[in-house]
Amino acid sequence: MPVCFDIGGTNIRSGWPDRDGIVQIAGKCATPGDSLAAFLDAVVAMVQCAPPEQQDFVAISITGFVNPQTGLLTIANIPCLKDKNLTELLAARVQVPVLVANDADCLALAEAHVGAAKGESNVFAIILGTGVGGGLVLNGQLVTGFGGISGEWGHGPIVDPSAGALVEPMGYFQCGCGQKGCLDTVGGARGIERVHKALNGTALAAPHILNHWRNNDAAAIKTVDVCTEIVARALSVVVNTFGPGLVPVGGGLANEQDLIALIDAKVRSMVLPHYSRPLVVPAHYVKNAGLVGAAFLSPGGVR
Repeated sequence: MPVCFDIGGTNIRSGWPDRDGIVQIAGKCATPGDSLAAFLDAVVAMVQCAPPEQQDFVAISITGFVNPQTGLLTIANIPCLKDKNLTELLAARVQVPVLVANDADCLALAEAHVGAAKGESNVFAIILGTGVGGGLVLNGQLVTGFGGISGEWGHGPIVDPSAGALVEPMGYFQCGCGQKGCLDTVGGARGIERVHKALNGTALAAPHILNHWRNNDAAAIKTVDVCTEIVARALSVVVNTFGPGLVPVGGGLANEQDLIALIDAKVRSMVLPHYSRPLVVPAHYVKNAGLVGAAFLSPGGVR
């Protein structure tokens, strides 16, 4: 059985699966982002704190991408791991196999195996948080694409700046990936803030915009309508392409159930198949999806 990790730019969390395969948070520490030695020391110490029977291998969910050809990490918010082979570095310290997967992929695994999409063959799990991400399970198997990239519907210059002629074109926002016009720039919490400022000239935090929307503020209504329209249009293409039985949503915006319901209604009005029940729904594992999903990695492949 594995020791599981959920590693982000702020915290490292660890745990191990119970009899049902669910992982609860057992350990937590701040991520040493600038020191590789301190980072490895922290993870090794947490592995050693796990019960011996849970130390068969280490399974890691991380906010980056592992190139399956080279083993090297592409990661933005943990500088000490950039272009490093975490699998080899950590395995040399703990003397057991180490598996590393993207956090959105682990969300997809968690939801497909024991979460909202349990029993579905095809699952597209999305993250609507600070930005936009995703992970794809087809026929019960995690899809890992070329260079370790798959499910990343948040990137690529696809955004219609008029949101289907709902508004005058807003222009394109610069994305952290280097392009302009990515869904990541308008679909997450920071995107809602950018769109609101572009449309209304007012800088507000996303929670305030959503509260104003619920209170029937005209400016906030316009912002939410535009953002959900853009997200729904992009997601409808993914749904028509891969035919998921369910689209679980993780990330901070997954807690905004009325917002997710609005996206769901728009998506279902745009796709070819008829979904008689909600398609886009909050994920079951929003707080510990990385840990739960990592538990379904194994040295022989996804179990």
